[in-house]
Amino acid sequence: MNGSPVRRLRWSALDDGARAQALARPVRATAEATRNDVAALVEDVRRRGDVALREITERLDGVALQEFEVGAEEFARAEAAVEPGLRRAMEEAAARIEAFHRAGMVPGYAIETAPGVVCERVVRAIARVGLYVPAGSAPLPSTALMLGVPARLAGCRDVLLCTPPRADGSADPAVLVAARLTGVRRVFKLGGAQAIAAMALGSDSVPKCDKLFGPGNAWVTEAKRQLAQSGAVAIDLPAGPSEVMVIADAGADAGFVAADLLSQAEHGPDSQVLLLSDDAALLDAVERELAAQLPALPRADVAACALAQSRLVEVDALDDAFAIGNAYAPEHLILALREPRRWLDRVEAAGSVFLGDYTPEALGDYCSGTNHVLPTDGAARACSGLGVASFQNFISVQSASRQGIAGIGACAVTLAEAEGFEAHANAVRLRMRGPEAASTRAPA
Repeated sequence: MNGSPVRRLRWSALDDGARAQALARPVRATAEATRNDVAALVEDVRRRGDVALREITERLDGVALQEFEVGAEEFARAEAAVEPGLRRAMEEAAARIEAFHRAGMVPGYAIETAPGVVCERVVRAIARVGLYVPAGSAPLPSTALMLGVPARLAGCRDVLLCTPPRADGSADPAVLVAARLTGVRRVFKLGGAQAIAAMALGSDSVPKCDKLFGPGNAWVTEAKRQLAQSGAVAIDLPAGPSEVMVIADAGADAGFVAADLLSQAEHGPDSQVLLLSDDAALLDAVERELAAQLPALPRADVAACALAQSRLVEVDALDDAFAIGNAYAPEHLILALREPRRWLDRVEAAGSVFLGDYTPEALGDYCSGTNHVLPTDGAARACSGLGVASFQNFISVQSASRQGIAGIGACAVTLAEAEGFEAHANAVRLRMRGPEAASTRAPA
């Protein structure tokens, strides 16, 4: 179809190189420049703290700020500025997010693995966490809910949030209200890689955090990667530019599918959307729908940039589509199939799955209850989306009585000797002999 906003491919006609290119994420083309820019920015924040943060914010955001932290008056103005309907929607979404995440909380446990030997796992909240809520091309109060609710359920002692300032130097009111709804009290007007650096390294204004959470563009994701790799901070997961893959059959609604593709494309020019189908007529219809729906969108220019790097792929069979999907490991996977649950077992790698014609990805973004902070760039092959456990540490504990070490000590001694660790073996032997053998402390 001439003038199509997205490229059409037939999978069986592509060689291995062309297939790899078809699935390549667009952000990789700028990876080296991004790495260098982020490294320089992080080092500047490390050396000069708040001074660097002010200069970077003025240079990149066009705002000169003396104070980064949102004060009581600005919170009050935000409460007054947010329309009641929006507040109610955020409250409803927060309740569903809490219900889903509370149900998935993992309790501690204890088990006697042998007479007199008890092994436990105790759960502890991470003490201080930093949340990042993007607002590059649009503010995301939903992200404040997705981060703040599980942080509160986990019981984190200190929770702070960074979000980019607007042109007038204020934070987005809806983001502030969403933060308050989740119990977050400290919000800083900092965006991009500089916000990540501030929370990871600390400054006079921003406390140093133990772990950082939240999605962002390529610069935010790279800053999280670099700072985690340096040992400065822990991070949640690689959550970069948004992406969706749709696997659709002949019975799918082309208008629905096109709307789903556009809903992700409007996130940003570095987003990627992919449609895989074994039905050429459906692909034709989706092309027509994209061309019809795109011009009506307020963010049509942004979506068009993303679509230019996206693909409609015709496969010979749905089995091929699932093989491609598992290799790609999408952040979002929509199964626009007649029996979507029957195919669910075929999904091996995806951040979040949406079953059937009436489950748009947008529900997960906002209010179904699942979390929209998900692994991107193929990380779903080994990473999971955000949950309460992401904000917690799980500590193993063990205790052995004299009876317990008498029963299992020989096992430990044998294994230690096999590995050549005599001190390990002796630490067990001494206890097995008991305090009455205190005069014979040398290794056997």
